[in-house]
Amino acid sequence: MNIINPDQLKDNVFELVGSEWMLITAGAPDSYNTMTASWGGLGVIWGKNVCFCVIRPTRYTYEFMEKADVFSLSFFGTECREALGICGAKSGREIDKAAVTGLTAVAGNLPGTTHFAQSRMVIECKKIYFQDLDPANFLDPGIEAMYPQKDYHRLYIGEIVNCLVK
Repeated sequence: MNIINPDQLKDNVFELVGSEWMLITAGAPDSYNTMTASWGGLGVIWGKNVCFCVIRPTRYTYEFMEKADVFSLSFFGTECREALGICGAKSGREIDKAAVTGLTAVAGNLPGTTHFAQSRMVIECKKIYFQDLDPANFLDPGIEAMYPQKDYHRLYIGEIVNCLVK
């Protein structure tokens, strides 16, 4: 994969995250977990190119994100859609997602990160901020319907360290 500057990305972020989905992965290749996400984004804050992603505390990946200082976002072509479906529906507590899906975990360029050989694009990030979502701050009352179990997400902001493309 080739390293590019994030401002060279040509993808539509709304399609990339919301429609095509991504894998959020935390941990090194010897101990990691990954999950499919369709919520998140890319942007600029505090003069840094960043991504933001949200993880519910009930997800296994949350435990890995809490321990790690770095994480990756992996993006794929349509040929991996079924694998992304499995990674979003099944827990890493119960299955080896890489073995079940055929995805190949590889060490990232940023030490401590893991991504997948089948990725068409990978964004490697260093955590710089987190915040638990507070339902008292929901200005749209419909948002509460997204949380029937009251398992409000933790927001992570990661500074983009590397952007890798095939």
